Amino acid sequence: MIDQPLILVINCGSSSLKFALIEPSQGYCELDGIAENLASPQAIIRWSHHQQEHQKAIADGAHSEAGQGIIELLEKVQLRSRVVAIGHRVVHGGKRFSESVLIDEAVTAAVEACSSLAPLHNPANLVGIEVTTQYFPGLPQVAVFDTAFHQSMTEQAFLYALPLSLYRDHGVRRYGFHGTSFRYVSAQATRQLSLKADDHGLVIAHLGNGASACAVHNGKSVDTTMGLTPLEGLVMGTRSGNIDPGLLLFLHQRCHYSIEEIDSLLNKRSGLLGLSELSNDMRTLEDAADKGNTQADLAIRVFCYQLAKQLAGLMTAIPRCDGLIFTGGIGENSRRVRHETVQHLGSLGWAIDPDANLSNGESNQGKIHQSDSPIIAVIATDEELMIAKDVVTLTNSQQR
Repeated sequence: MIDQPLILVINCGSSSLKFALIEPSQGYCELDGIAENLASPQAIIRWSHHQQEHQKAIADGAHSEAGQGIIELLEKVQLRSRVVAIGHRVVHGGKRFSESVLIDEAVTAAVEACSSLAPLHNPANLVGIEVTTQYFPGLPQVAVFDTAFHQSMTEQAFLYALPLSLYRDHGVRRYGFHGTSFRYVSAQATRQLSLKADDHGLVIAHLGNGASACAVHNGKSVDTTMGLTPLEGLVMGTRSGNIDPGLLLFLHQRCHYSIEEIDSLLNKRSGLLGLSELSNDMRTLEDAADKGNTQADLAIRVFCYQLAKQLAGLMTAIPRCDGLIFTGGIGENSRRVRHETVQHLGSLGWAIDPDANLSNGESNQGKIHQSDSPIIAVIATDEELMIAKDVVTLTNSQQR
């Protein structure tokens, strides 16, 4: 293992830089971490290596300083020389990118052109590309797009009922996100549940601080809950998910909110945090609800009900549903969320086995359903491994 080449996976946010070193053939993560609170006095790099946790302060350091700190870290643990290529999570690829691509000047220009569709994400992704280009000149780099997996959706699924000129002239449509996770989990589910690759349907719920669900038919996305931006769809940690569009007018006209205040409200102060007035973290809310906090309990109940309602809607997009899959930090670990969500789907024949749910399905290929229910399973996602595998595929094809 020590001589195997490694793929550096980068996920760059506006004030953070996640990184992982992956050995893709075995799916082994040699090292992973995050540089967070960048450009602030609290800027710090945290990482895990050989099951040991470490951290290093980089006070006031921005992305460039974080990049330098990561390079110094890789040199310290003697891993920099094993990095052979770099994969970047890029949030928005617009209509142009339906698969991962090797990065060149044309690709970076296209990512920049999509920045108006993801103003908080794409510019940060470009910074990540610039930083790694600076410290790894000459290594191949690959862009893996959150939106790419959903480019198989048809017009009836991705169009909004708005004047069509907005789509033609400005690209206003549903794009969807979490595509790398859905692609990985759908492939895992097909193998793990012994489904026919060319004849199956799945509904997958990727639940974390950001959350979305996707209907997958024969390995292709046919509908999803997130839209033009990651704000649409499910209740999330701090995002509202679906709301009445008239609320925006009400907030502006009656409550005198500015556009910036509305943006902050819907993206940063709503969702679980807004309802509970306590936290955006499901673990904190479940603990508080168990101790009698009624608002925490309410936030969880709204989360589960809205999730179930949209999962049921996604089932209309596939000929049949062979499996309901839970993934992501909440989906893989919250027994209450899975239980309450499936309870709302009882009229469709779905039912959870309490004992299997308690063990997160670990004893039975992830399956947590009762014997008379369609398949319900918990399958762990691994976006970093999916990105690393894409990097290997593209760099190998380049070398042929």
